[in-house]
Amino acid sequence: MFPHQKKAVKTTAKGFRFDKLPIILLLLGALLMVAGCKIEKTDRSSKQEALQAPAAVKMSQETSSSPKSAEDSAVKELKKEISDALSSGEGPHVIKLKNGMTLLIKEDTRFPLVNVRLFVHAGSSYETPDQAGISHLLEHMVFKGTDKRAPGQTALEIESVGGDMNAATSFDYTVFYVEVPEKEWKLGMDIVTDMAFNAKIDPNELKSEREVVLSELERGEDNPGSRIFKTLQSIVWQGNSYQWPIIGYRKTVEKITSKDIHAYIDRLYQPQSMLLSVVGKIDPQKVAIEAERLCGSLKSTQQVVPPVEFAIPATGKTTVKLIPGKWNKAYIGVAFPIPGLSSAKVAGLETLCELLGGGETSKLYREFKYEKRMVDNISVSSLTLERSGMLYIFATLDADKVEEFWKELMTEMSTMDFSQFTDREMERVSLNLEDSLFLTKETLSGLASKLGYFQFFEGGQQAEENYLYDAKNITRSQLQKLYTEYFVPENMAACMLLPEGFKATEKDFEKVVAKSWPKKKEAASISTSSGPGEASTIELSNGSKLVFIPDTTLPYTAMSIYWNGGDADLTAEDQGLSALVSQSLTRGTESMNATELEDYISDRAASVGAAAGRDVFSITSKFPSRFTADMLPLIKEIMTAPRFAAIEIDRAKQDQVSSIKRKEDRPVSLAFRNIFPFLFKKGNYSYYHLGVPAKIMSFTEQNIRDFWAKQSSRPFVIAICGDYDRDALMAFAHELDATLVHKNKLVTVPVPEWGSEYKLELTLPDRNQAHLMAIFPIPGMEDEDATAGLSLLRAALAGQSGLLFRDLRDKQGLGYTVTAFLWQAPKTGFMAFYIGTKPEQVKQAMDGFEKTVTMLRKEDLPEKEIQRAKNILNGEYYQEHQSLLSRSSESASLIVKGFAPDLDIKIIEKAKKMNAADIRLLINKYLDWSKKYILTVQP
Repeated sequence: MFPHQKKAVKTTAKGFRFDKLPIILLLLGALLMVAGCKIEKTDRSSKQEALQAPAAVKMSQETSSSPKSAEDSAVKELKKEISDALSSGEGPHVIKLKNGMTLLIKEDTRFPLVNVRLFVHAGSSYETPDQAGISHLLEHMVFKGTDKRAPGQTALEIESVGGDMNAATSFDYTVFYVEVPEKEWKLGMDIVTDMAFNAKIDPNELKSEREVVLSELERGEDNPGSRIFKTLQSIVWQGNSYQWPIIGYRKTVEKITSKDIHAYIDRLYQPQSMLLSVVGKIDPQKVAIEAERLCGSLKSTQQVVPPVEFAIPATGKTTVKLIPGKWNKAYIGVAFPIPGLSSAKVAGLETLCELLGGGETSKLYREFKYEKRMVDNISVSSLTLERSGMLYIFATLDADKVEEFWKELMTEMSTMDFSQFTDREMERVSLNLEDSLFLTKETLSGLASKLGYFQFFEGGQQAEENYLYDAKNITRSQLQKLYTEYFVPENMAACMLLPEGFKATEKDFEKVVAKSWPKKKEAASISTSSGPGEASTIELSNGSKLVFIPDTTLPYTAMSIYWNGGDADLTAEDQGLSALVSQSLTRGTESMNATELEDYISDRAASVGAAAGRDVFSITSKFPSRFTADMLPLIKEIMTAPRFAAIEIDRAKQDQVSSIKRKEDRPVSLAFRNIFPFLFKKGNYSYYHLGVPAKIMSFTEQNIRDFWAKQSSRPFVIAICGDYDRDALMAFAHELDATLVHKNKLVTVPVPEWGSEYKLELTLPDRNQAHLMAIFPIPGMEDEDATAGLSLLRAALAGQSGLLFRDLRDKQGLGYTVTAFLWQAPKTGFMAFYIGTKPEQVKQAMDGFEKTVTMLRKEDLPEKEIQRAKNILNGEYYQEHQSLLSRSSESASLIVKGFAPDLDIKIIEKAKKMNAADIRLLINKYLDWSKKYILTVQP
């Protein structure tokens, strides 16, 4: 059991194999420690400290001028969506409600049961220091009554039908769940959503429940494992919101009021931050309709910015804390910081921990328990949270063996050699990791927990396959590298609970570490010949550039190759050809047909793709760095010897024509297909990017080969981000530049000329909504000041708390979607206002847009709106640039267009310095209502 957990779950009835390994704690995030406000029962979860039950919130509801027709339309749309989802296989089926809430449905007929869970991105790491424990206290309070249920009634209703219910709080989320007989699935969904959205938080109930929590807090102090973990988390995670215990502190819990809890709810309990999961013997279509009925009218009232990973601290020194007390045994905990869930190193670190201390066959257990008989027990675990993590060693032993054990443990840690692990040990760990995940499906609760967790934190079930692939293919040398990177004595924190009268001091133990496990100066230069090195831009012989962006967080390499070109390399008669080439390029090489190429890439957990834009063409790839020697020759062959087989070209044509037809079936897609030919008079920006069907079908293999020969001969920019083999990539880039590129053969993109027609009306019969865009020409990216100010304006106008949304939707009820957006090329751009509304309300919406423009031109934006917009710009950037590939693509695309790779950051920094007067100057210069372009799609 992970040391910060409290009680063991009732696992015997469900057969859950918690004896297998700690990975279950990490990956099954919903099987959490349960609330003390109900029954003392825990499910092992994500190694996150799970303490109690969940929360309540009151969401404002949307109104409609014609609720019946709106409801019928929503039901019809949902039925179609779930029908489409069901056609894709046996699930799980994932649906996004219009308010942003995610719905996961999985039919499982093994048992006459239904498991309902609601995950919320709200846990202790979302608290401020002065409200530590509020998430957990809220979890208790949801059982103390809702608007329609008295205290205790929720449990009574569930238990009365033979069901079970509980809830849990962790660092990164809260989860509520019930398991009910199949006929009571609606009751289960109603109970879960009622608790989450309608809890009363009665002050009198809060007063009494607070005492329960304080009692629980004190009880936790009596548990050695909990005491040690709380001490270590305050050291390892010092400076971020993981540093305080989920249950909080006495001084913070005592001060939390009903008003505080409601404010916390209002801030975090937003539909777009939630996942509703329903698994069991169900009719998926009925579940989807019920979810829409219960939750569809809720709306998010605040901007929610996804959390950014915490930096791994480098303390530079070993820290040992001794806590003397009336202990019969000695308890030792040792912790090291590691990355969070987004890291591709998770599987490797789990494998490493399993080999060292994952069970009775592990190295440290065998050595210190069986051979040397120094400890009663020893384990090594990996706790991976959303934004950070911890490697954790925990041992129980007699006090008279502590000093000897500490010396030998430090010596063992300093000389760890993973080459000594046998094939059998490696295979055993891989099998056990796979087995543990597989066995979660044995129970409905386990299955629901796993599916919900992967969807909520990892974006889908593919994450499980990726994890197992990494665990199965990790090598000893890679494990050694991970060990050297994270088992670092200078970052080590240790806590020991020792019997009173123990003579050794904290300094004594720290000196042992320094002597037995000294800092390895050579560790930083293990792979200097091929490691990432410093960030740099290298000029190649024929005008190409190579950019290195080191990030050793992940053992992955992301590569983005960009050229000037794309549609800019076409004539008006060839519209759609660049897109067709991008679709055909990765469908085989001279040595591999399409399916062989797909298998080759899949076998290496890699991705390779090509894309054409209006002024660029790109190839991108991401792969585990250990496959560099396999992937670089493949990418080279794709570029220098594409197969362009007739059958694959034909398939690509059919796919492109099908895509055009699908776009023309959907009003918004139809609008965007036509917006560029409408706005621009001639040149590449005026083209239909996907072309027209008849012309697409007429393109020949020779047309495709000629385009690619021209496109690939232009100087390129390769940007590499990740933990890469620098020398291999240098050689790769130089070879491509020498083989393909004609020196300084650049494409010229002329300044586009705006169209002379200011109104375009499109018709899509038999649809319900009209779609309206008001479009204003603005400068391109070369005007950094205008870009910064207009980006700030866009952020102020857009979003569910933006000015347009609040006026046209919230106040006037004109449409579900109201927003503003920017598009910019180097030398031109536009800002657009968009709304989807009823046909008879188009004029009112247009008047609303005009009123907004008039107001913006006359009045300064309030400071709070500007600050909100600045926060959004900053948050959006980091949300969109967390992945390695997003960062390599950003750099390559900006450089190939003639900009510095940090242009986007520079724009944000400029925006941060702007005030209301600066923005209004830009508004008056560029948002001229008399010069607007209007595009409408009418039914």
